[in-house]
Amino acid sequence: MVICVEEVSASLVREYLSRKGLKRTIACMDEEHPRTQSSINNRSHLRQALHIEDLYKENKVQSSPLRTLLEIIVKHHIEGHKADKMACQNEGSDSLHSASTIGSHRLSPEKSPLQMKESNPEHYTASLITGDHIKLRLQGKFVSRSQKEISSLDGERLRNHSETPSLPFASVYESSQSKLASMHDHDHFTLNEPEIKPPVTEVIQKSRPNRVRRGMMSGPIASTLQESTKQRHCRKVGMPQLMLRKEEEHRQSWDRMSGDSLQQKVLEKSLSEATEPAQSMEIEKKSTYFREIANSKTLPNVTDLSEMVLDDIDDELPELSKMSIESAATTPRNHEIGRPMDQHTASELKSILIGSGLKCFTVEWRNQGFTFSEKHDLRYGIVQKKGGPCGVLATIQAFVLKKLLFENVDCSNNTKLQCLRPTNATRRKCLVLALAEVLWRAGEEKQATVAINTGRTVFTPSGHKSEGVLEKIRYFTLDHIKDVQLLLEQHIEEFETGELGCLLLTISAIMSRSIDKLKEDMDVPTATLIGAHGYCTQELVNLLLVGRAVSNVFDGDVKLDSGNGNSTLLKGIKTHCNIGLLSLFEHYNIFKVGDYLKNPLFPIWVVCSESHFSVLFGLQGELLTNQDKSVEFDLYYYDGLANQQEEIRLTVFGKTGLSCQDLIPPLELCIRTRWKDAFVSWNDTEPIL
Repeated sequence: MVICVEEVSASLVREYLSRKGLKRTIACMDEEHPRTQSSINNRSHLRQALHIEDLYKENKVQSSPLRTLLEIIVKHHIEGHKADKMACQNEGSDSLHSASTIGSHRLSPEKSPLQMKESNPEHYTASLITGDHIKLRLQGKFVSRSQKEISSLDGERLRNHSETPSLPFASVYESSQSKLASMHDHDHFTLNEPEIKPPVTEVIQKSRPNRVRRGMMSGPIASTLQESTKQRHCRKVGMPQLMLRKEEEHRQSWDRMSGDSLQQKVLEKSLSEATEPAQSMEIEKKSTYFREIANSKTLPNVTDLSEMVLDDIDDELPELSKMSIESAATTPRNHEIGRPMDQHTASELKSILIGSGLKCFTVEWRNQGFTFSEKHDLRYGIVQKKGGPCGVLATIQAFVLKKLLFENVDCSNNTKLQCLRPTNATRRKCLVLALAEVLWRAGEEKQATVAINTGRTVFTPSGHKSEGVLEKIRYFTLDHIKDVQLLLEQHIEEFETGELGCLLLTISAIMSRSIDKLKEDMDVPTATLIGAHGYCTQELVNLLLVGRAVSNVFDGDVKLDSGNGNSTLLKGIKTHCNIGLLSLFEHYNIFKVGDYLKNPLFPIWVVCSESHFSVLFGLQGELLTNQDKSVEFDLYYYDGLANQQEEIRLTVFGKTGLSCQDLIPPLELCIRTRWKDAFVSWNDTEPIL
């Protein structure tokens, strides 16, 4: 498992709050910084992630052991700081001895700075970088002598500027002055570059990260030290050699500069060099931000980029940044309107789905996605794990077949049978298009809402039971179908292989239609979309089929006289549908399916039989328009719940008289509601009774 620093830190804080009994504080933290799937809720796992098993064991044997891991870590660093300080002082004395070997080249009262420069400029530069300043840094305080020497050096150099111009020394002086100013403000001083002598360098490299990590340094010096590993590696060239090389380059152009223009150009170059790291850091911040977008499940608001504050930034990201920005440009145009689920909306959703916020979704609904079968002849089929959400699965299955067989440019009449064995990419693309069409129709082809599982709690529920479903949803309302398709494509795994796929689609359809309009669709506004035993109601199936959660399947509306001048309006299907419906209830004369559903635009039907929904479809569109009663044709049947192992092909013969069957399969009775008195051959397949 990849360990996320942010989540480990949050888990460490939660462990501290929990051990201290600060329950309300934890609740506030969970609301403002919700838990994710990467959160660590086990103390043992947290110790392993932090690699503090030994510290924990040492603490456990103490007479008064600390109760929280955070306290154990803090105690360790406090005691470790004391030990490091003593070791640093010991190493400092050794390093001072090593540094004293440069004594012949150091600034001293016997030799003035300019004499030192004229006699040996290379060693003069080395002494300026590695001389008394090393002693100052190792002692952790200032000595006025060094500052006075540098000041006097500068005064003498400026007085003789016209005689002995030296641009590198001016840069060194300016750099030294700025560092001394920062040192004066913070009472600490650290050189930014490695020194010549290996012992001194080792001391500096060892103590530098510790001081930054423990907060001993701050301001521009500390921030300069927080560079990437590669930046430090690339600067391991000795500072004196680098300064001498720059001095040689500047000497070649010295004759072309006047005294006044020299000072101006020195200032401009210093400003330019100062702004380049800032620009580089800004690019690195944006690169890291967009890299987090690529790894994130949610779609962050790009407009918040300027508010991001990031540390420990990697600098090898110019190409990644460009690619990530281009990828972000393909985000749906109005994805910024995505909103987290709130308490009020969640309560309304639960009420219209299962009747009350105090109820919970069944495990059959919580663990069902739109996962495809891997059986060779049934690769187009969506597999249902357990009974319950079959109405949703069968409807989406019908729209997937529509995309696969009749809207696939690679699928002609001669190859439709081969199209029933699609590749993984093809069937996933068809699923995306099918989901988008269903949601777009529910939004009256003006807009659609897509619910996404963020993986983390976005609000703390109250008034209804928490089960980790609605509390983790963020929804996006989009007004272009292309944007809907794009957003679904980016999150298709949540619908296809995610456990909440079926619920996410149902919630998306409800919010696309809107809860108020959905209640207006129903004959009884208090009806629910999920009925007894977790079964889909006709309202939910109609919402997905035609975009309206009407309670009936006949054509148009029917007004019933209730007496006393009152009437009841029963709402039905308003227009022809892309996908049809056949029902066993019509065979029993419980209700009648209208022509709008019985004769759809495509030869695909959702079949309602024995409180279960499945799919019946044909490969030829002509069977819808052919009026010849004697024609025969094939239909294919798929049931995602039946653990179907092979393709079921039925041959339907026109009006030939009823066969003498003792027990007629319910599926045949449904077929006869569309093709009256038809005879069905199961083609050596065992009939489903």
